[in-house]
Amino acid sequence: MTAFYSPLTNKSLWSGRADANTNEYIYQIIQFLDLNNPANDLNGYALLGFECDAGVSRNQGNPGASEGPNAFRSALAKFPIHKSLQLFDAGNVSCAGDNLEAAQLELSHQINKIIACGLTPIVIGGGHETAWGHFQGLSHPNKDIAILNFDAHFDLRPLINGQLGSSGTPFRQIHNFLTADNKPFHYYCAGIQPFSNTKYLFDYAKKLNVSYELAETIHANPYDMRFIDKIINRHEHLYVSICLDVFQASLAPGVSAPQVLGISATYVIEALKRLKNSGKVMSIDIVELAPKYDIRDQTAKLAATLLMNYL
Repeated sequence: MTAFYSPLTNKSLWSGRADANTNEYIYQIIQFLDLNNPANDLNGYALLGFECDAGVSRNQGNPGASEGPNAFRSALAKFPIHKSLQLFDAGNVSCAGDNLEAAQLELSHQINKIIACGLTPIVIGGGHETAWGHFQGLSHPNKDIAILNFDAHFDLRPLINGQLGSSGTPFRQIHNFLTADNKPFHYYCAGIQPFSNTKYLFDYAKKLNVSYELAETIHANPYDMRFIDKIINRHEHLYVSICLDVFQASLAPGVSAPQVLGISATYVIEALKRLKNSGKVMSIDIVELAPKYDIRDQTAKLAATLLMNYL
């Protein structure tokens, strides 16, 4: 089997303090959802892991992101709860070997099922190739979906040999998909690093009318939310993607391409709160968590902290 979905089997990932009171921590309230037999009329959020290294490997990066979903679960499990929350674990989509396209298609099918259950998807990658599968699952004929990507990279690279995607191509693939369907491409990036993108990629982003905010601009004032507010005010449906390599390496060492001059968490946390309050976010993913490069699980804890601030 080249790509497959399975409900979570290792439920011990969701564990925490033995002396906790009832419903104090995430591990105590997590519910499990088998998308092979999905329920209806649910409320809340569903986590879905994308266990995949193929996209990063194709992009000549350092593999390890396939282990990200489970590391994220272990970190999130131990967070305390401060208000009522309905959170489901819907298991994982796994990519065997280099069968990336099959895995992305399977991811899109499972996201369709989560939405049909009445839940909001939260996808944990995997590399940023996650985004192409994720967006396919969100795509709706009657909705123009704007994309907000917190990332050091545009991820608009040309396809390999003109046909194969990677962790560096997902938003180019989304653009091609929307253009073929005569739909607009609304793409925003926050945290872009000048020396992590070639001049070609800056020129291509300009050609596609991509709006972006440089990391150096965010450094100067991490509480300036005008870029985020503009996106919220312009669009009714938002897909939010967080690439953990947008953060400075001291915060997020556990990624394929750590950023020495990455941004702080302050900006993204404040943005996530505003995005949540808007009620316009259809789905979120957090990608590029590679535990083999992490230090004392701090990148996994950062990823979990971002989600908890949103929730």
